[in-house]
Amino acid sequence: MSEKYILEDEEFNMYFTEKILRIQPNIEKLYLLVRAKDANSATQRIHSEVVEKELFRILKDKWGGMGNLHAFISEKVVAVPGEVSYDNLGVKDFNLCEEMWRNIDIILNFAATTNFDERYDVALGTNTTGAFHVLSFAKKCVNIKMLLHVSTAYVCGERSGIIAEDSFHIDESLNGTSKLDITAEKKLVDETLNQLRAKNATEETIISTMKDLGIKRARLYGWPNTYVFTKAMGEMLLGYYKENLPVVIIRPTMITSTYREPFPGWIEGLRTLDSVVIGYGKGKVKCLPAKPDTIIDLIPADMVVNAMIKAMVAKAYQHFSDPIIYHVSSSMRNAIKLSNIRDFGYRYFTKNPLNNKNGKAIKVDKFIMLDTWTQFRIHIAIRYLLPLKGLKLVNHVLFQRYKGITTHSDRKLKLVMRLAELYRPYMFFKGIFDDTNSERLRMTIRETKLEAVDAFNFDPNCIDWEDYMMNIHIPGLLTYVVI
Repeated sequence: MSEKYILEDEEFNMYFTEKILRIQPNIEKLYLLVRAKDANSATQRIHSEVVEKELFRILKDKWGGMGNLHAFISEKVVAVPGEVSYDNLGVKDFNLCEEMWRNIDIILNFAATTNFDERYDVALGTNTTGAFHVLSFAKKCVNIKMLLHVSTAYVCGERSGIIAEDSFHIDESLNGTSKLDITAEKKLVDETLNQLRAKNATEETIISTMKDLGIKRARLYGWPNTYVFTKAMGEMLLGYYKENLPVVIIRPTMITSTYREPFPGWIEGLRTLDSVVIGYGKGKVKCLPAKPDTIIDLIPADMVVNAMIKAMVAKAYQHFSDPIIYHVSSSMRNAIKLSNIRDFGYRYFTKNPLNNKNGKAIKVDKFIMLDTWTQFRIHIAIRYLLPLKGLKLVNHVLFQRYKGITTHSDRKLKLVMRLAELYRPYMFFKGIFDDTNSERLRMTIRETKLEAVDAFNFDPNCIDWEDYMMNIHIPGLLTYVVI
């Protein structure tokens, strides 16, 4: 296999690196972009924050220990200090740049900030401008065959019905009421930051203002949050400025723990639904604004990586004008509903309860789903807002004796409402992701021998959701995520 260049940020750099080194140890070179001040720091990050993860256990055993694995990694992986939000990806070593431009044939862009309400300047710099910088770098590679960009299926916003694997037009908005101008958005960010700094605004004020600005701009054009809005703009720039460079866009849905490879249940950090599952097991999350029959589109992380590898192999030697898009999803072929996940969670934590700080088992009740936003607000008002107002009144009468408690409770309630507002579009989502392009890709696997089917499986039809949630995903959350 020829050289590959992987951009660091998402945990996918770990999944992908592990998979490639395990199944294709003869690969010539992997260039891994790492946020670090210099090459030594970048190398140290790869060895300590990537290779030493439990995810690499199978590779460590294969090479006879961590020492041999580190030696193998040092031979195959080049740590590149840099960051996608800068020109030339922030790579300051010109000799290294020339080496990469000379040798690289496929570039993969994993880089993203995935917080729904990330600072607008940060999200724009990584998810939008960062994608353009990766494209610009790819155009300088003399042997480039393709750029593979990892996005998200939820760039569709809150569309309903069958959602096709279609690309965006430059400056396209989802609501059609305003023309989106990406250059103007960048200018707005710069002007807002300059105004805040001119007023000597605190860092807390800057963060809050930029988060609110991102949500405001996203909703102005029809997207529910800053993350999917800036990822959509990144796709627009790729499609518009790609010229003759083949671009493949992978759009996964909600990514969960590994289904099979390198072993079942591994996950790095909590994702959208996982926070609710763990909060429920702890007895802290008891209700959610959500429709029970909402299809929640989940896909295991190793299936996403398998789809990426098969897309690379299938398209690396083809020339195509428009970006090819793959939805890596389950809703079309093997749907799971929120009510299913609620039932699996109840059964799991009833049988395997977590313990509280005193070591006693936490009893969980049936999870409440309030199927309208109005019902949720009424529930919050009765259960939390009215008691809080009463406590504030008592606090006033008793000369601020309970000020600390009321301040903490008020802040916590505002956070809950903000998070509920951010997650609401996905708890009432009415879309089904068409995966026709992905199915065609799977058909090419089925035409090969059985070993290849097993090694690169990303068919959601094979997932038994009850078995996966009860025996793989929830146990994986409790094993590999600090909670």
